[in-house]
Amino acid sequence: MKQGALAILPLALGAAVYGFAFGLLAAQVGFTWWGVGLMGAAVHAGSSQIVAVEQFATTQTVLGAALAGGALNLRYIGIIASLSDVLAGLSWRAKLLAIHVTGDENWALTMAQRAKSPDIGAAFLLGSGFVMISVWTVSTTAGAVAGAKLPDLERFGLGFAFTAAFIAMARGLWRGRPQFLPWVVAATVTIISTSFGLPKAYAIVLGTLSGLAVTYVLRRTGGAVT
Repeated sequence: MKQGALAILPLALGAAVYGFAFGLLAAQVGFTWWGVGLMGAAVHAGSSQIVAVEQFATTQTVLGAALAGGALNLRYIGIIASLSDVLAGLSWRAKLLAIHVTGDENWALTMAQRAKSPDIGAAFLLGSGFVMISVWTVSTTAGAVAGAKLPDLERFGLGFAFTAAFIAMARGLWRGRPQFLPWVVAATVTIISTSFGLPKAYAIVLGTLSGLAVTYVLRRTGGAVT
């Protein structure tokens, strides 16, 4: 676990920055500091929390926000499926704990390290996950506490912290030209969907499915996508 905890620290620092920004903005659309902290610990999915808060700010409906966040979290079906070998041999309780602390950052890091060394496994995932969920919960709560006392901060462009964080994460997952077409298709479908008024969460899911479909076709026809 120590190896994973230490390896994730640079990513955790970045998550703390946009976690703090998320807490600030969440507080300013009506969320309490303890509500933001509870969401961070219980949901632990930054992108879906961001989309859910944006949806709540627009519609003021809890159900709509929950559905938007849940739709974006559908990607975790594929993420958890990819961890089947990593989690093999663990008890059900340990597997559920590992799944809960798995986020985009520590999943990507675990898979990248596992590609280099097959010895990387559940301990690495858990160690990095414990650090990420702790940092995320503390930073979002701190941001919410500060956001309740500060003026409107959206005009300073803090919302772009989320975009920058996910751009950096996507860059880390890039494996070269064979991925170009699926990525372009996914991005194009997402942009077109949002331009026609589809909620962002559903547009992202649709774009993801489109990219996966292109990947499947390329593999079936002999195209190399890694």
